Amino acid sequence: MTHEEYQTAANHWLEKDADSKKMPTDQLWTAINEYIRSNNTCAFATGSGSFIRCTPIEYAWHDGAFWMFSEGGQKFVGLEDNKNVCLAIYDRYDGFGKLKGMQVTGRAEIIEPFSEEYIYAAEWKKIPVDVLKKLPFIMNLIKICPKEIEFLNSDFKEAGYDSRQHYDCGREAK
Repeated sequence: MTHEEYQTAANHWLEKDADSKKMPTDQLWTAINEYIRSNNTCAFATGSGSFIRCTPIEYAWHDGAFWMFSEGGQKFVGLEDNKNVCLAIYDRYDGFGKLKGMQVTGRAEIIEPFSEEYIYAAEWKKIPVDVLKKLPFIMNLIKICPKEIEFLNSDFKEAGYDSRQHYDCGREAK
């Protein structure tokens, strides 16, 4: 492919979304929350320079953020240098009329072990803090604050909206 062909492909959805039938922001935010809460696992991507990693990982969703406890792993290579991350949540593909998936871009933060915020997240997840303290390693806590959410949901068409919706979390996420 030429550079121009790459650019054309990269801009496909930006151009298509410009004329799309948008869902009201509050209604979209409700649908986003319902979908995130109906799942608990995502593909979590980190990277730095030529290093990339995509990890399947369990998450909790509360206070407008994704919270992930992790023993460690190569995802931390990318997180050390680059706090910009992406995660995807999706249903099994079962045909064009039944698409559901979400891509979230955001910023990661490593929460200080046993800080107030760390303990709050553990309690929210019903993980006893005493158990975490007895582990032979530190259980890391990654907090992802979303910046943008792209939500593809075929059900939106039934309500008269385009199936692909974009949400800017900088404005309204709670």
